[in-house]
Amino acid sequence: MGDYTQELKLAHQSLEQRVEERTQELELARQSLEQRVEERTQKLQKTLQDLKEAQGQLIQTEKMSSLGQMVAGIAHEINNPVNFIYGNIQCATDYTQDLLNLVKLYQQQYPNPIYLIEDNIEEIDLNFIHKDLPSLLSSMKMGAQRIQEIVLSLRNFSRLDEAEMKEVDIHEGIDNTLLILNHRLQQEIEVIKKYGDLPLLECYPAQLNQVFMNILSNAIDALLEQKAHSGKSKQIIIDTLKIDDIFIKVGIRDNGPGIPPEIKKKLFDPFFTTKPVGKGTGLGLSICYQIVDKHQGKIEVMSEFQQGTEFAIILPIKTQIN
Repeated sequence: MGDYTQELKLAHQSLEQRVEERTQELELARQSLEQRVEERTQKLQKTLQDLKEAQGQLIQTEKMSSLGQMVAGIAHEINNPVNFIYGNIQCATDYTQDLLNLVKLYQQQYPNPIYLIEDNIEEIDLNFIHKDLPSLLSSMKMGAQRIQEIVLSLRNFSRLDEAEMKEVDIHEGIDNTLLILNHRLQQEIEVIKKYGDLPLLECYPAQLNQVFMNILSNAIDALLEQKAHSGKSKQIIIDTLKIDDIFIKVGIRDNGPGIPPEIKKKLFDPFFTTKPVGKGTGLGLSICYQIVDKHQGKIEVMSEFQQGTEFAIILPIKTQIN
């Protein structure tokens, strides 16, 4: 009887040991499975993020390509008639001045014209024409020059012929962007430029213009949506400086309402937007991040409630593209 009991006890211990071993094996298998699931989940999330970024890049690239072609086409079409007008204004000014001098000479040589001529002089107010016509032509010339400047800025902004990297004046790109956005800045928003002494920057100029366009447009949106405060003007401050022999900084700051912390951490996510449907795609800042990263730089955002927002763009003077 004692031997039988001992055998049962040994069998029970052996069974418990096998159960414990099996339990440990199952636990290890479960942990291994969880780890593989976690790794696979992370890979899928990374793949999804890459697909979103690729999709956003394709959409924005196509959008900017179409915009660039349209802008370049408009600039080209405007340029020809404007050059024609500008080139002929000087001739018209010379001819007009010759005719006015001739009229003046007639008045000196024939001080007592017949009554029909006197009536006509009074009717057309010849003295006023003598004073105003040169000013009128001068104003037309200034207007034509202004259109030429706008056309040049449009062509520089689109830069369709500059797909390769080249050395550019970064201030020129900012100024061209501001000129295109000028219709949204007028009267309400003051732009303060604090440009430092920067070297030429080796970059893809059209892509950096796209970064400036997106950030400035967002700053304008924030300021225009903000209710006017007594004594507080709406401002955008752009400052640039050379950090050292390797990097430069472009800061774009507004004195708008600021960005809440819960939104700030999502700003550069593809397709994230706080704008109403139809007003934004959520691609602008995501593309900005990718462009700056492509230039081996970085972009940071600083914002406090009711204290405004600043985007700081750090770029290398020389970009080494692999």
